[in-house]
Amino acid sequence: MEGFTRCPHCNTCFKIAEDQLDLRQGRVRCGHCLQAFNAREGYVVTQPASLATLDPMSTAQMVAESLSQVIATPASAATTLVEDSSSPEELVVQVEKKHRTKQRIFSILLGLASVLLLMTLLGQAVYFFRNDLAVRYPNVKPALLAYCELLQCSLPLPQKAELMSIESSDLEAVPEQENQIILNALLRNRAAYAQAFPYLELTLNDSQDAPLVRRILRPADYLPRTEQEKRGLLGNHEVVLKVAFNTRDIKPMGYRLVLFYPSK
Repeated sequence: MEGFTRCPHCNTCFKIAEDQLDLRQGRVRCGHCLQAFNAREGYVVTQPASLATLDPMSTAQMVAESLSQVIATPASAATTLVEDSSSPEELVVQVEKKHRTKQRIFSILLGLASVLLLMTLLGQAVYFFRNDLAVRYPNVKPALLAYCELLQCSLPLPQKAELMSIESSDLEAVPEQENQIILNALLRNRAAYAQAFPYLELTLNDSQDAPLVRRILRPADYLPRTEQEKRGLLGNHEVVLKVAFNTRDIKPMGYRLVLFYPSK
């Protein structure tokens, strides 16, 4: 027997035989909108016996609507009914394929997040250990300076007092000026890399080795013009210091000279 069925998605009416419905349990695909649907739902037999049981008004209305759909629809779409070729196994494969695609996208996003987190941790490590990195790997110091310029941080020179020493020193009186003395010292950097110039503490003592006066000398107070404080004292290098003082009314009989780095 033959009859009509209607696509629930686009309302296109199709002529179909009942043996076609038995092929895939009524599952077909609309030739107009290409949507799959169950053709048994809304199926109407065109045999007189079946039509006699229908309301004449509803039958006439359905035929009129069907004719209007056929007129409004291209002939190829109105007369073609495509069977749904997706078997249950194929549907399972499609669902699994979509699931694997979602898992692949999630894995990619997770990988990107991991790379971003690793780069953040690496940037923090470089920031906190930038001074040690500059000492151990001098070739990367320009890159570290550019990095600090970007983050508005500083890259100070190392300050290891145990590797900086005063090799020799003495106080010299100035004959022409009674209250003038000159401090001579030899400062040496025993490290293999450049270090910041230290602070010097000069203490003048009396005959009983009691302190009379104490003075703190910053690098700018004792460096000769040939040296640059910003560059620091190069590794395994030394510098000669000569600083004049006015002793005024005190008569120092001894002195003590030590170096140090101010606490941060």
